[in-house]
Amino acid sequence: MKKPIIGFTLDVEKPGGYSKFEWYAIRKNYLEAIEKLGGIAFPLSHNLKNVDDYGDMIDGLIITGGNFSISPKLYGEKTARFSKNQKKIRTKFEYNICKKSLKKNIPVLGICGGEQLLNVFFGGTLIQHIKTYKPNALNHEQSQPRNQTSHSVIIKKSSKLYKIIKKNRINVNSAHYQSVNIPGKNVAISGKSIDGIIESIENNKYRWCIGIQWHPEFLITNSDKLIFKDFIKHAKNIK
Repeated sequence: MKKPIIGFTLDVEKPGGYSKFEWYAIRKNYLEAIEKLGGIAFPLSHNLKNVDDYGDMIDGLIITGGNFSISPKLYGEKTARFSKNQKKIRTKFEYNICKKSLKKNIPVLGICGGEQLLNVFFGGTLIQHIKTYKPNALNHEQSQPRNQTSHSVIIKKSSKLYKIIKKNRINVNSAHYQSVNIPGKNVAISGKSIDGIIESIENNKYRWCIGIQWHPEFLITNSDKLIFKDFIKHAKNIK
């Protein structure tokens, strides 16, 4: 059986640092995690003309995170000062490749900002700044290195995520200042941190559509590995 081709959305940066020209970016461990567990990583440029072709080529889609905000206009809110770092071309591309992938009914995994994109795509809203919304919340932008866990997430036993990891409490890393607020259409909450912040969602209208707020690509825990393994398994078995 051939290895499944997994599409990855990319971040984009303005000139400076790596190059004097605009450049795409993705952390190496996103790609390596999939390749270690049996997939072929396929980064996707933000060319809207290629969406249909990309959708026909890939067997699964991972919507990655990044240091930016989805435009609050997309979920019917005014832009607070915390949401001013927006990347509208990236978001438009992710909307379109997400739509194509779900229409094809291939597995879609949203990681961190990718979870937020999924929820907005389905008509949900976001908390623009967790500490403003909930001052007593945990520190969701952890101070320790990202390859360490910082808090726990309680997983609902009725969820698909629970069926994958077979645990109702897991430890995760955390690198976000925004999160899911009101779930979108057909979106079920599958996990929350102990302060009530939504950490994972799923849309079971589709064969495999899950969003998680942490970064499993660091493969810190066995639960992280199980999520990727199940994602790849379903990408191999396209119906």
